[in-house]
Amino acid sequence: MNVRLLEPFRSGALWRAGAPGLGPDSVRVEARRLSVGDQVAATLIVTGYPAEVPPGWLDPLLAYPGRLDVSLHITPVPQQVAADRLRRQRARLESHRRQGLRDGRLDDPDTETAALDAADLAWRIARGEGKLFRTGLYLTVYAPGPDELADEVSSVRALAESMLLRVHPATWRALEGWITCLPLATDQLQATRTFDTAALAAAFPFASPELPTTAADEQVSGVLYGVTAGATGALVWDRWSQDNHNSVTLAASGAGKSYLTKLDVLRSLYQGVEVHVVDPEGEYTDLAEAVGGTLVRLGAPEVRLNPLDLVADDGPEALTRRALFTHTFLQVLLGTGFTSAEKTVLDKAILAAYHQRGITTDPRTHTRPAPLLADLAEALTQAADPCASALSDCLAPYTTGSHRQLFDAPTTREPGGHLTVYSLRDLPDELTAAGSLLALDRIWRTVTNPGPPRRRLAVVDEAWRLMSEGEGARFLFRMGKAARKRHAGLAVVTQDTADLLATDLGKAVVANAATQILLRQAPQAVDAVADAFGLSGGEAAYLLSAQRGEALLCAGPGCRVAFRSIASPREEALITTGIGRNHTDEGR
Repeated sequence: MNVRLLEPFRSGALWRAGAPGLGPDSVRVEARRLSVGDQVAATLIVTGYPAEVPPGWLDPLLAYPGRLDVSLHITPVPQQVAADRLRRQRARLESHRRQGLRDGRLDDPDTETAALDAADLAWRIARGEGKLFRTGLYLTVYAPGPDELADEVSSVRALAESMLLRVHPATWRALEGWITCLPLATDQLQATRTFDTAALAAAFPFASPELPTTAADEQVSGVLYGVTAGATGALVWDRWSQDNHNSVTLAASGAGKSYLTKLDVLRSLYQGVEVHVVDPEGEYTDLAEAVGGTLVRLGAPEVRLNPLDLVADDGPEALTRRALFTHTFLQVLLGTGFTSAEKTVLDKAILAAYHQRGITTDPRTHTRPAPLLADLAEALTQAADPCASALSDCLAPYTTGSHRQLFDAPTTREPGGHLTVYSLRDLPDELTAAGSLLALDRIWRTVTNPGPPRRRLAVVDEAWRLMSEGEGARFLFRMGKAARKRHAGLAVVTQDTADLLATDLGKAVVANAATQILLRQAPQAVDAVADAFGLSGGEAAYLLSAQRGEALLCAGPGCRVAFRSIASPREEALITTGIGRNHTDEGR
């Protein structure tokens, strides 16, 4: 057997005196394999392809458990050259068909199919809907020794044949095949096949082998979350194709949950989704300004948000619904539940405050200025009831005291646009839960407004602040239950995992989210997380040792995939600027 012993990496650009080389010391070349350092490699050339391929059809090769280099070389064919070649091909096929008719032979199904395909492709190229590419697909298999290499080559050939790919070894061209599979952008084998745009696009690995693939008749969409843990493919997830559009993201502090959430928000905007964010720490401010969104800074001197506002087109039940929300809001604001007697006097006072402004159940009166929290406190004072007086005293800090700033005037700014961020950073801690509820109420009223259906996503970051209040948790749960009917989704993000899973409402919020993302968990919470999500021992261990940005996507039985979030340099700049650079939760 002829053998060449080469030392190509001892000279030239790949070797410098006094510095280690970028390649092996020598390459031993044989007929069908070569030895590269301590590895033996063989190259296979793909010479036959199936008639039709689904999206991500190369995934089985990319997910091969052994060491396998897959190299795809693409050379565009000029449009005029492609048109001429197709014209000649169609002429040959038509000549073959007519000759068969003259000789009295039956129609050849293969010829007829090829002629139809060539005609369809020619028309698409003429209309500019596609192009032709010369494509070469090569596989280089590595193993520690010749015997192991033979087994690996057999396994790869069996895998290729199961994909209806026909492969041949690069006999007497082992060195050229190995160089072709290196990231040098040079094809020394030149065993190419003509692909059109659709077939070539399907070769790119935009799917995860761990998740169900998209049906052939379904449109491929979704958000790129990152690459799978084994780097075998990209994880593209579509929350809008699930049973509901809600998601929950649970992580320990510093695991990268807000980074992933901001990436999800940004990429959802690419697809025309209208996004609303409740931002307790002001982490989405730079993102909103960069994409031209609306920023509502609750707690800023010029910003007011009246919880008793009515919307004119809410219908005849608008006043009743606003009175019920006011009950919920005051319980969150005051941090306590109401007795039956307190609820009774409060309900009367709410209706009295509206009546004093001339607002009744008649929708025509709903355009009049709504009462303020101070008007409600005044109505409680006028009621001859000890419970009413006690409630009025409790409201004093928010009507005439130090916390009145947010409520002492009509609403100053209405939300609008493709991205609306409610920043709570300027609010005192005592008003954070109430501010979150007010922001969610505004978001829900936007979602329920009549108009053409549109996908909307409501993101509640650091949701533990609102979930710690019983009425706030119930409002969040009700919103999540009703969101799907309004073409909306609710994304709950929190780091207080143990407390969330310790309550029935918290478990209900998690159970009502079809998309569940788990990042690194604290040792104290991992057992509760494993029980709640049915994690295996290996999955629980993965969450304990996960690096920042590594996560586990759970989407029902059998639909789980570990991945690592990734962002382009431009996206990285948008989602890590400002406060995000100083917070370990956002650092990458």
